[in-house]
Amino acid sequence: MEQKSFFEKRNLHNLEKIEYLKDDLPDFIDDYFLGIENQTSTLTRLNYAYDLRIFFDYVVKKVFKGKRTVKSLTLQDLESIASNDIERFLSYLNHYDYNGTLESCNERAKARKLSSVRAMFKYFFSKERISVDNAAKVSMPKLHDKEIIRLEVNEVVALLDCAESGTGMTEHQRAFHEKTRVRDIAILTLFLGTGIRISELVGLNNEDIDFSTNSFRVTRKGGNQAILYFSDEVADALARYLAYKEDDKNTPSGEHALFLSLKMQRISIRAVENLVKKYSKIVTPLKKISPHKLRSTYGTQLYRETKDIYVVADVLGHKDVNTTKKHYAAISEDIRRSVADKVVLRGDPTEKQ
Repeated sequence: MEQKSFFEKRNLHNLEKIEYLKDDLPDFIDDYFLGIENQTSTLTRLNYAYDLRIFFDYVVKKVFKGKRTVKSLTLQDLESIASNDIERFLSYLNHYDYNGTLESCNERAKARKLSSVRAMFKYFFSKERISVDNAAKVSMPKLHDKEIIRLEVNEVVALLDCAESGTGMTEHQRAFHEKTRVRDIAILTLFLGTGIRISELVGLNNEDIDFSTNSFRVTRKGGNQAILYFSDEVADALARYLAYKEDDKNTPSGEHALFLSLKMQRISIRAVENLVKKYSKIVTPLKKISPHKLRSTYGTQLYRETKDIYVVADVLGHKDVNTTKKHYAAISEDIRRSVADKVVLRGDPTEKQ
C-alpha cells in the first residue's frame, strides 16, 4: 500500500540520518539504539542522536578537557561523568559553540536534551553496564506554561476566505494561487475541522477517505492507525478537491497521495508549513500560525463545545489525557467562570418579597 510506503520511506530516511550521526557518537551508542529499537520510533531515536551528539561534544571539551575524542569514550568514562557535570551541561546550553556555530537553548530544549541524556544513562544502568546513574540525580529544568496560540472564530473565517479569494496576496503569490486554491482550502479545512497532525495529513491517500460515513483513516504518531470523522463542511472541501484533481489532465493515474504538489507528487511537510504560513501572515500578521496551531485551534473549539477533556484527548490522539489538560487549562478557567451561575440555590434574591 502506497501510504505505508510513505511512512516506511520516512523511517528509512530517519535511519540513514541516525547512521550518519553515529560517526559523532561513542561506539557504545550502537548497543543503546539497538536495545531501545522496539520501544521507540525512528524519529525518537533520531532526536536522541542529535541531543547526545551535543552532550558528548561537551563531555570531551569540558569534562575531559580535550584529552579524549568522542569515539574513544567508553562506558567507564560514562560512569565517571558526575551529576554536577551534567548540571554544568545544562548551563553550557545557554550559549555554546558546535562546529563553529554559536547555539543557544531555551528551557524546553534543555529539558529535551536532559531527557535524552537521562534515557541513555538509565538504559546502561538497568543493563548493569554502569554501576551508577548520575543523570537521575539531575533535576529537570522548570518549564513555564506557554500561552496557547490559536485562531479566534473570526480569524478562522478570514483565513479560509483568504485562501478562497487570494485577497492580500502579492502578485507572485497570485500567479500560483489559482492552481493551488482548491487544494489549499481542502488542506486548511481538514486541519481546522479535524485537528490532525501535519504528518497525518501529508500521509493521507485517496482511498483513506470514505464519504459514505464522513470518515478517514490516519496513521498516528507512533505508527498506529485510527479512523476519524469529519463534518459536511470538510467533506465538501475534500470532494471539491478530489473532483478538481480528477479533471486535471496532469494528475498521474497511479498516484495514490491525496494532496499533491504542483509537481504532481505527494506534497511535502515543508510545503504544507509554507502554505499555512502564507495565508496566516496575511490574516493574522502578529500571530505565528503553524499547522500545529491550527490543531490547537480545533482542540480549543472542540473543548469549548463539548467541555469534555477526554473526548478532546481521544480525537487529538493524545496518549495521556494530562497532555491535553496541560494545553487547555486556560480554557478550563473560562468554562468554570461561565458555569458559575448555572446552579441556583434559593432563586433570585431580588424576587423575594
